[in-house]
Amino acid sequence: MTALADLPATGAGRPLRFAMVTTFYPPYHFGGDGVYIRRLVHALARRGHSVDVIHDVDAYVVGGGDGSREPLPEPEGVRVHALRSRSSLMSTLITHQVGRPLVHGSKIRRVLNDDIDVVNFHNVSLVGGPGVLSYGTGIKLYTAHEHWLVCPMHILWRHGREPCDGRECLRCTLSAGRPPQLWRGTGLLEKKAREVDAFLALSEFSARKHREFGFETPMEVFPSFLPDDAAAAAVPQRGRDTEQYFLFVGRLEAIKGLDDVIPLFDDSAKASLWIAGTGAHEPVLRELAKNRPNVRFLGHLPADELRALYRNAIALLIPSRCYEVFPLVALEAFREGTPIVARRLGPLPEIVESTGGGLLFSTPAELRSALGALEADAGKRDALGAAALSAFGERWSESAVLSRYFALIRRIAERRGLHDVLGRLPA
Repeated sequence: MTALADLPATGAGRPLRFAMVTTFYPPYHFGGDGVYIRRLVHALARRGHSVDVIHDVDAYVVGGGDGSREPLPEPEGVRVHALRSRSSLMSTLITHQVGRPLVHGSKIRRVLNDDIDVVNFHNVSLVGGPGVLSYGTGIKLYTAHEHWLVCPMHILWRHGREPCDGRECLRCTLSAGRPPQLWRGTGLLEKKAREVDAFLALSEFSARKHREFGFETPMEVFPSFLPDDAAAAAVPQRGRDTEQYFLFVGRLEAIKGLDDVIPLFDDSAKASLWIAGTGAHEPVLRELAKNRPNVRFLGHLPADELRALYRNAIALLIPSRCYEVFPLVALEAFREGTPIVARRLGPLPEIVESTGGGLLFSTPAELRSALGALEADAGKRDALGAAALSAFGERWSESAVLSRYFALIRRIAERRGLHDVLGRLPA
């Protein structure tokens, strides 16, 4: 039986041509935005559409990445344009300061002007800044994977120590050792934003934060997703004879909040804490976990190993101290029928309260209580997990989200009178 994700586009004539413009794209990436974009690219390719991806290796190298890595294989219909220059630092610094792709602009323009129907901008901070939003003539979407539109530091984490509740951008940028961005005081973003048909936020919380910090252009909430092929691989079944553990998956950074979790796994804890991931904060966390044999560091793990870990965990812990936009790890847990225990911050309350797929905490005492409740009551854990799995299928599967994606494109095409695009959209 053919899965929906494998069906070709069903509109008349040739398929649509998409372009993704992003600073980072696997394997030249650091976080979840690159993973999201590649999943979207492959989902569109499976439906018979062609996709051009433009990303900036210069920025990846300046950020500390290995620019000599081999590109990943891509499916038929996907072309990847990796931007490189003789001086990665100079290219990146110019874009950072003036907000325009002066070094790579001509190549970007050639790709986007080559009969592209839909341009989806993502994190364009160093691939072109606000200036790149004027490139191309097709339908233009912008997906906000972080808060760069309103925050020079991208994550609304002020002075490297606290969630931001008011602008102190110059001091914050300087304290982080970065040069202030000259373009932010010129109105360039506001001018170029008018050329975008729709701005997409991954959560209600993110859309609200953009409004609070002065981004006045309306944003439509548009969710993340996981591929249908993975979702349909098997009905999640949790092993009852496995070691009882709570799971954390993610970068090991101070903003992720594990410093508040590890002390709770003392000799009185019956379950263990398993930590999957690496990062700059790992030495601090390992020191904190010293003499705590029930805290286990697993390092970076491939996706297939993580699926089994999610499935057999009591719950996934998301103790982030910062404003997440939408953590993909929550969906990865929900797909396996595993609930989450999350800090009452950012988009996590809306995820938990709208699905019934987990528990929230604000204080160490509330966290301890939540862990104890799930550890002691397998029925409660399974009920929350069932709610999480049901919500995943309805809201965050590939089929559900791609249907919304094409519906959005259809609305814009109707508004702009793009009859050629309308005639080639999937039925």
